[in-house]
Amino acid sequence: MQVINLSEKPSLLTQYLKEIRSIKIQHDPLRFRRNIERIGEIMAYELSKSLSYQVEDVETPLAVAKVPTIAEPIVLGTVLRAGLPMHQGFLNMYDRAENAFLSAYRKMGDTGLEIVSEYLAAPNLEGKTLLLVDPMLATGMSMEVAYKALLSHGTPAHVHVCCIIGTNQAVAHLKSTMPQNTTLWCAAIDPELNEKKYIVPGLGDAGDLCFGDKL
Repeated sequence: MQVINLSEKPSLLTQYLKEIRSIKIQHDPLRFRRNIERIGEIMAYELSKSLSYQVEDVETPLAVAKVPTIAEPIVLGTVLRAGLPMHQGFLNMYDRAENAFLSAYRKMGDTGLEIVSEYLAAPNLEGKTLLLVDPMLATGMSMEVAYKALLSHGTPAHVHVCCIIGTNQAVAHLKSTMPQNTTLWCAAIDPELNEKKYIVPGLGDAGDLCFGDKL
């Protein structure tokens, strides 16, 4: 699995990353959601450089131009609910992509932390390029569960896992559980988790910061 950490080279993306981390800025939900969306747009653009293209003839008012266009059928898959603003950022760029949505949340069970998935809506994924979006990649377990749930709709030709903040633990977990044809895109990779499995330094609960507290 290839791992790409976009914050290794400073860019406009790291400015937005600073704002969603900052306790002085992040509690403006409109600004927080928009920054998540903008990070999604930048990541979508960077990812587009790795896709395959075909040249098409485009008629202009004066002549015919040869223009490379994306040759891969793309599906944007997002884990609810925190992934929605990031999904919109990707959809702003891949505006003709098909879309998939599923739930995956943490629950303490008899054997410890479990990941529960209760909802799935997706198109046929067979042979397509799947962009699986979730802003926070803490343990990697939710992403694994989400991917395996989506396999009920077909096997993608390539998988791009896209997150804003991941951890070394999550990277290691996905390397051992995801197929070889997977690329992991992160805006940043943080060093550790706390006892509640929150990313440190992280940014807190992305879903709550986007949409408010939940019971």
